[in-house]
Amino acid sequence: MFIAPQAVLLALSGLFIKNIGATYAGAIGGLLTALGSPGLGIFTFLATTLFGALIDTTIYTFKIKGTTKGVNRNRLITAMAISTMLIGIITYSISVMTPTILEQTGIPTLPLIIQRSYILDAMVIFMGPATGATAGYAAAYLWNKYLKTLALTL
Repeated sequence: MFIAPQAVLLALSGLFIKNIGATYAGAIGGLLTALGSPGLGIFTFLATTLFGALIDTTIYTFKIKGTTKGVNRNRLITAMAISTMLIGIITYSISVMTPTILEQTGIPTLPLIIQRSYILDAMVIFMGPATGATAGYAAAYLWNKYLKTLALTL
């Protein structure tokens, strides 16, 4: 539920600051979030930084440019859907596989880690692209309607 606003902000930062804008924003957001929950802080920091890097990569791959003429809405929707699906699969897989790996090495695990189920698998695979597409549409709408005149040339 909270990934959509984050995805919109990371997409916009990727449009404003070329090449690694979303990665910068993800790292700063991850650091600030990690300060609020130090128990899972390193996981939060790495996940949001990776999410920003995935957004920057897909923006670069799809050749999306935030110009004063606007941004290609369909490309941004596709890029955000792919990025959000990938970060969902990666973080879900890590949180599900970590207890198994830790049990095999003899390290005690926390009971609050998510247990794998097919329903959660399906939700991650479906909701990742759906949330990303929604965030991509919102970011494209905001850029084309309000922010294109503020385009920076960094």
